[in-house]
Amino acid sequence: MTGDGAAPLRIVHLIARLNVGGAALHVIELAAQQRLHSHDVVVAAGRLAAGEESMAYRAQELGVPLLRVPFLQRELSLVADLRAIAAIRRLLLARRPDILHTHTAKAGGAGRLAAAAAGASGPGAVVHSYHGHVLRGYFGPAQEQVFRLVERGLAYRTSALIAVSDAVRDDLVSFGVAAPERFTVVPYGFDLASRVRADPDARARRRRELGAGEHTFVVGWAGRFAPVKRPLDLIRVTHELARRDVDVVLAAVGDGPERQDAEALARELGVVTRCRFLGYRREMNEWYAAFDAFLLTSANEGAPVVAIESLAAGRPVVATRAGGTGTVVVEGRSGYLAEIGDVGALADALERLARDPSLRGELGRFGAADTRERYAISTMVGRVEDVYRRALAR
Repeated sequence: MTGDGAAPLRIVHLIARLNVGGAALHVIELAAQQRLHSHDVVVAAGRLAAGEESMAYRAQELGVPLLRVPFLQRELSLVADLRAIAAIRRLLLARRPDILHTHTAKAGGAGRLAAAAAGASGPGAVVHSYHGHVLRGYFGPAQEQVFRLVERGLAYRTSALIAVSDAVRDDLVSFGVAAPERFTVVPYGFDLASRVRADPDARARRRRELGAGEHTFVVGWAGRFAPVKRPLDLIRVTHELARRDVDVVLAAVGDGPERQDAEALARELGVVTRCRFLGYRREMNEWYAAFDAFLLTSANEGAPVVAIESLAAGRPVVATRAGGTGTVVVEGRSGYLAEIGDVGALADALERLARDPSLRGELGRFGAADTRERYAISTMVGRVEDVYRRALAR
């Protein structure tokens, strides 16, 4: 039985791929917590895109069963997508879950179509979480309009819709996906204290690896080098800081299609010696310890987990006003926000932090307390289960 005496649920979480990122981490940790509440939970996922790193290791660490879904992939392919829908339908018929909880756009589309195809033998309720969306900033105007119409049709057949932030919900409402009352906003929740905890020597060890001196201002970033993240702006901001005689090092954790372009721009602007391209790293807790501040330059975000974790680690965040970022970063209290593409404003905020260690400490302390309260995993798990129970009761 669950903690409140309600009957345990059979739950299938479906996500397109368990690549390094906030959505995959959320799904794995949510599933792990649900299993601790006596629910029967599995996570089903497709295959990674080329060059991506897997977070399956985290599921193994937490004892979350993983199922592979053949043909479920990020890329659009009529044949592969139809085969993925058929495979998901077979999975649903075999497991007969009370809840199918889909995450991310591709899994949301394939999973909800598979549930419809399963008919009365399918899940008792279908819940979809929007961790962000691909309805703006990813494709051309014509494709975006098609995807908005598709999402509208899928939402009509979904038992419950979850958005990870008010900003994501408001975007979806503005695109006509569904009325505001159809959405429940459930912010991310993590065991942040354990995720960002590092040993006392971690900061010095990682800064030695970066070649950063005691007083060097280390700016961190983590993510996928993809156009929506605007990684070239990272280099431009670093160049602007160096031009202002800030002793700065950029530590960029991650990889992706624009990494080579970023490295080329660093050479062109003469800041290649100030940029460290670290690739994917698992020990992010140690890297947060090494940073003095965190920078996000994205054009679109749902609720950036790297910003949440950085704040929880006591590192102020300077970011663009992209999607749900403004709900994570408290302007002037835990960090600073600027318009997308405003390299000068991002550099202004970072320069202020670089020249005022006491300000960094003040913002860091507030950010740690604020995020650990607002993004507590226990709160998130309870709110998601409330969504499930309401959906099943309809």
